[in-house]
Amino acid sequence: MGKNRLEAFSDGVLAILITIMVLELKVPHGTELAALAPLVPVFLTYVLSFVYLGIYWNNHHHMLHLCSRVTASILWANLALLFWLSLIPFATGWMGENHFAAWPTALYGIVLLMAALSYTALQTMIIRAEGPDSLLARAVRADWKGKLSLALYAVAIAVALPFGRLSLFIYVLVALIWLIPDRRIESVAVHEMR
Repeated sequence: MGKNRLEAFSDGVLAILITIMVLELKVPHGTELAALAPLVPVFLTYVLSFVYLGIYWNNHHHMLHLCSRVTASILWANLALLFWLSLIPFATGWMGENHFAAWPTALYGIVLLMAALSYTALQTMIIRAEGPDSLLARAVRADWKGKLSLALYAVAIAVALPFGRLSLFIYVLVALIWLIPDRRIESVAVHEMR
């Protein structure tokens, strides 16, 4: 299978997940601005999850750009990533509807942690297929963002039961870390093209 087919399938799944999330936003009953107040937690979790899916889409695209072939292990690792990302709409809805209560907030973190682990596994499978001196291997050698994200998710899950709002803050912090563009892959690819 070519990487274009894998990328197109993944893009389609991510587009469907975003669509599912936006369809979960319910129209308020009432015409006053006060009718929007109960929807604020739901909307905030939607925004956070939209950002997360956008980050995964962007990084997935860049990572596959450096992939020359797709192996069975890459396919399975990609499916594992898409599985965990497919649970984001459910976790988003549960956390938003319950105003960041402890268990829904912990589950949200578990889904994020598993998605991050799956992304790391996909990255590892691509490096294994491309070789230890591949562009991707060189680009992610010092993957401090990935390692820090995994640690922060684990902390957020651990503190979710006593301090649900702190967990939410950590999830936002991880998203902000990844919103700052990760130029590692781009810089390696551009350097090699010269």
